[in-house]
Amino acid sequence: MKKWFWFLLIPVVCLFFSFSFQTSTYAVSNQPIHWGFSKGKNGQQAEAGKAYDEALKKYGGVYKGNPHDKVLYLTFDNGYENGYTAKILDVLKEEKVPALFFVTGHYLKSEPDLVKRMVKEGHIIGNHSWGHPDFTQVSDEKLREELEKVKTETKRITGQKEMKYLRPPRGVFSERTLQLAKQEGYIDVLWSLAYYDWDINRQQGTQYAYDNIMKQLHPGAIMLLHTVSKDNANALQKVIQDAKKQGYKFKSMDDFMKKEHPATQEKD
Repeated sequence: MKKWFWFLLIPVVCLFFSFSFQTSTYAVSNQPIHWGFSKGKNGQQAEAGKAYDEALKKYGGVYKGNPHDKVLYLTFDNGYENGYTAKILDVLKEEKVPALFFVTGHYLKSEPDLVKRMVKEGHIIGNHSWGHPDFTQVSDEKLREELEKVKTETKRITGQKEMKYLRPPRGVFSERTLQLAKQEGYIDVLWSLAYYDWDINRQQGTQYAYDNIMKQLHPGAIMLLHTVSKDNANALQKVIQDAKKQGYKFKSMDDFMKKEHPATQEKD
């Protein structure tokens, strides 16, 4: 009788510890949040809504800056190279505009010279994960590994000692991933200006890119562009020049954190 009792009890004990582990691992919600917002227009800021605003604020995430300062923050996602990043870097250098490039493991492995150039010319490298997974679908351990590999390889290639900005792949995150990123020393950087630019088979011309970017300009905008886009590469210089004519200044994400989002600097 005793043998049968213990035989039956073992699965129950295992189930208990398994349940306890899972609930402690996901102490906060892992419900996926797919980033989105009402686009800015006529100089008015984009709005993601109260729920998204509060979720980011709780963990120090950002997507736009001061609504009263005509400042723009230019960011690029670099998942892979399509032949246009060098041209984009040329424009940034000529116009003296800083940018934040979010890179993946694939980009680091395939384009180390371009990554070196980014840092050499004063830009910041951010973390876009090693393999571009949906963060909400991987374990805490896997997510940490994804981030650490990008940070380590970037340091090896460029000498950039610090990596503090993170952009979740596909703009998908959860309260759990925000919390974990903060624990790992990262600031989630979303965006308040973007358009459908990442599909290389649906490029619609320089004017299309220019119009879509310019009509969304607003004070404090964190701009997301993809370097795979031919349209972006061709439109970027005119976008920058005409934004400057409208009174906008381009500043780095480090400047954003120091001047516009001081709460993220409390630990520094």
